[in-house]
Amino acid sequence: MKEIDSLIDNLIPHLLVVLVASLIFEPSESKKVMLPRTQVEENKDQGKRGEKWISDYTKTPPLESDTQEVVELNEIREDFSYSRIVYDKEKTEYIYQAIEPTLREDEEKLLEKVRDTLDRTLSYEWETMEEKDKEEFIKESVKSYIESRDMNVNESTMERIIYHTVRDYVRFGPLDVLMSDDKVEDISCDGIDIPIFIYHSKYESIKTNVKFEDEERLNSYIIKLGQRCGKQVSVSQPILDGTTPEGHRVQATYADEVSTRGSSMTIRRFKEEPFTPVKLIKYNTANAEMIAYLWLMVENEKSSIVAGGTACGKTATLNSYSLFIPPGLKIVSLEDTREINLPHENWIPSTTRAGTQMSQGEGRNPGEVNMYDLVRNALRQRPDYIIVGEVRGKEAHTMFQAMATGHVTYSTMHADSVQSMVHRLENPPINCPRVLLTALRFVIIQTFAMVNDERVRRIREITEIVGFEPESDELITNTVFEWNRENDSFSYQGHSYNFDEIMTARNWTQEEMDEEFENRVEVIEFLVEEDMTHYKDISKIITSYYKEPEETLSKIRRKRGEG
Repeated sequence: MKEIDSLIDNLIPHLLVVLVASLIFEPSESKKVMLPRTQVEENKDQGKRGEKWISDYTKTPPLESDTQEVVELNEIREDFSYSRIVYDKEKTEYIYQAIEPTLREDEEKLLEKVRDTLDRTLSYEWETMEEKDKEEFIKESVKSYIESRDMNVNESTMERIIYHTVRDYVRFGPLDVLMSDDKVEDISCDGIDIPIFIYHSKYESIKTNVKFEDEERLNSYIIKLGQRCGKQVSVSQPILDGTTPEGHRVQATYADEVSTRGSSMTIRRFKEEPFTPVKLIKYNTANAEMIAYLWLMVENEKSSIVAGGTACGKTATLNSYSLFIPPGLKIVSLEDTREINLPHENWIPSTTRAGTQMSQGEGRNPGEVNMYDLVRNALRQRPDYIIVGEVRGKEAHTMFQAMATGHVTYSTMHADSVQSMVHRLENPPINCPRVLLTALRFVIIQTFAMVNDERVRRIREITEIVGFEPESDELITNTVFEWNRENDSFSYQGHSYNFDEIMTARNWTQEEMDEEFENRVEVIEFLVEEDMTHYKDISKIITSYYKEPEETLSKIRRKRGEG
């Protein structure tokens, strides 16, 4: 017992030291920045209702019912804005939720004061300021406003006020999360107090938690959007058709002059990072052999059209194989909405332009530049390759005449088969003679399909236009690759007449043609293995192969452990 008493006497001082230390040195929060006490307490309360702080400034809202579950949560702007995809089991629908920093009532009042001051003090300097400088200017203005009035504002409140001010004055206001999400392709506002819908690259058309509840706010937003596009919109000019400095295409109507549900808008987002051949393979839209075939077709100047239904990925596929255009050659692209994005230096991207005002009759609007104008203008620029975003009018006739005179041309159009494509091309308003269609060397048919209960994009076939049979007035075609629906795979059909033409032009034997094709397949497979999805990285490898094919292939084989 004496030994035990002695041991306790020795331990007590040590236990006291540990106890005192635990009281003095409280455990730190897990977040990088300490949250204000009010937010920590609020976090504990809101957590019971399903809310949760996901950064120092933002918390997720609770789910509306037990039938909802979170499918995805993605960060849009670091520490501030997020997108959340929720699936409602009862309604069997997906919902896109834009999550941003929320403000307390006192913070809302402070934000209103900041906005009021900015509205009164922003001068001509703001209008002439570079876009890249505006964000920093707003940040400094907000800090100056708060600090000059000795307001007792903590770091979290300051940052959230700055976020909302920058969002509304420099970015896209309530739509900023949607406009900043690379997975969002289109944004559609149908009117007042109606949820905004988006077209999501994975979940397709789904509604969001964003809407304009007030008519004045929506009308004001449309006016600001018009100013951003360099256009005026009003009761006398209620239709807006323009492009933002970032390349987003905007179509909008003002008030209830055109749309009975109030102002409306549709925004087609411009993607800075386009689809690439590697992404086509990773999504199983095509396989390596098909991409290698397209590479050889592009290099050997074979004109083509990508045909398919709405939003099946026609332009994405067109942009993907346009990356194979040899560096240095002149490219002119013509589009209604800017979507094509290439790393080539010798490239002139052109877009159509709406008129400065609506015409009074059925004629053209003053100042309008349409696709037909762009095609005619492109032919005067001596391009090596012409890329037409989509053909649907009389410009197609001019495009095929350009093909027949030796200009390599790529385009897309709405058609679900080669036969329906031919039917559209030879009938009004295009009226292209069938014999002229032989200038087209191959056609890609792309489609939406259901695979394992998922809607996916697939290249259904690649078909060559071999010639024209005058007796029967029919085009002679040859299918080179075909998609097998049963096992979701692609198969080579055994022969390519375009390969025959390439062998003749390059004086290759069949063995040399086969070897070159296999070499291209090997390069493509390497890009996929390395997960090289960025278009500029892919372009470097392609350019290297064009300049030094044997050395590039040797490097690839060494890296793959084959050489």
